[in-house]
Amino acid sequence: MSEEHPVPFLKACVDVDYREQEAVSACLLFGRWEAERPTRTLVERIAPVAPYVPGEFYRRELPCLLATLRPFISLVDVVIVDGYVWLGEALGLGARLYEALGRRAAVIGVAKSAFHGAPATSVQRGPGRRPLYVTAAGMSAEEAAGHIREMHGEYRLPTLLRQVDQLCRRA
Repeated sequence: MSEEHPVPFLKACVDVDYREQEAVSACLLFGRWEAERPTRTLVERIAPVAPYVPGEFYRRELPCLLATLRPFISLVDVVIVDGYVWLGEALGLGARLYEALGRRAAVIGVAKSAFHGAPATSVQRGPGRRPLYVTAAGMSAEEAAGHIREMHGEYRLPTLLRQVDQLCRRA
C-alpha cells in the first residue's frame, strides 16, 4: 500500500504452555479490538526450555514468546500477554517483552489475580465480580484497560485471550 493508505497493524495475543520436555507457544493475530476470531494463528514448539526459577519467570517465558512473535513482529503494534507488565517497581514479563521488541509494539498485560504493589488498572467484564488487572508499556494503563474492555466476549476473559490459552494447551 502507499503512504496515503498504510497497511493497518495487527494485534497479537500470546501465551505459553509447558510440557515435560518442551513448551508450546501460541499467537493469535487480529485486526480490531472487537474481533471474535483471529485473522491468523501460529503455534511453536520450543525445546529446550529454561528451567523455572522463582522470581525470574521471564527467563523461561520470554524466549518462547519471541520465537512465536518473530515472523509477525513487523505487522504488530500491540501484544497482549497473560500476566503483568510491571511488578511494582520491578519489570514484569510484559516490560521485558516490550524492551526485547525494541519498544516497537506496545505490550498489555492481563492478569487474573492481583499482585500487591503492581500499578494495575482493574477491569470488570462479564457477569462475575472478579476483575482483570491490566498493566501496559508503550501506552497508558487506562488506554490498555479500555481496549481489554472492548474485546469480544461476554465473560471475564475476552474470547481471544481464552482461545490463545486453549490453543497452546491443546497443541
